[in-house]
Amino acid sequence: MSTTAVSSQVVDEALPEPAALSLTGVSKSFVGGGRTVPALVDVDVQVAAGEFLSVVGASGCGKSTLLSVAAGLIEPTAGSVQAAGRVALMFQDATLLPWLTARGNVELALKLRGVARRERADRARELLDVVRLGNATERRPHELSGGMRQRVAMARCLAQDASIVLMDEPLAALDAMTRDHLHDEIERVAREQRLTVLLVTHNMREAVRLADRVILMSAGRVVHDRVVDLPRPRNMDSAEIATRAADLTARLRAASGAGPVT
Repeated sequence: MSTTAVSSQVVDEALPEPAALSLTGVSKSFVGGGRTVPALVDVDVQVAAGEFLSVVGASGCGKSTLLSVAAGLIEPTAGSVQAAGRVALMFQDATLLPWLTARGNVELALKLRGVARRERADRARELLDVVRLGNATERRPHELSGGMRQRVAMARCLAQDASIVLMDEPLAALDAMTRDHLHDEIERVAREQRLTVLLVTHNMREAVRLADRVILMSAGRVVHDRVVDLPRPRNMDSAEIATRAADLTARLRAASGAGPVT
């Protein structure tokens, strides 16, 4: 009986699995004009495996710097970043190579990953099917709409065997109808591919529409962290999303009014 009790205690107190993406005590300062400007100040952010996290803040609040640090594009001044998986980045612009087809752009990512040539074409087609572009594999970027180009960019992220996708306002330049459609696609792909997603956006409704959790940033700091406990699927124009977004916007304005945004 004693052995059974000890075994049960060990199971009950098992440590949780580590976060898929973890930023601990991260600070980042830039030097220019003879002065040091803090962009991030002692930021702690953990993103669970399979979680969709949105980061919202005014221009200059540090959210893009946070994304760049998480992507490994810049080194933090202090703190640490850990990723339990391969990381891919989606930019505001699709940044496709104009002389390559949609398939060719995805194949290039596979080539850089070391995938054998004989496998690349089939795998690229599979990934374009995932983002519902199976009928546009041989089109070049100028033959694709803005939304279609961003779906190619998403397929390119998946081609990197990424389990963690960082998104830097990838829908900001799209019209409202296309953006709403891409919300559905991003949500679907993230769920089906079991992705961990960190989205940076200025659009509070977009953040609430997509995320499991929203964090607000001001002056280089995380000032609020909120779980979005609304059922899915969600509608961008629903009263629930509007109410939640309005509350978060008010909190962000209050926090930003406490001091200058850096």
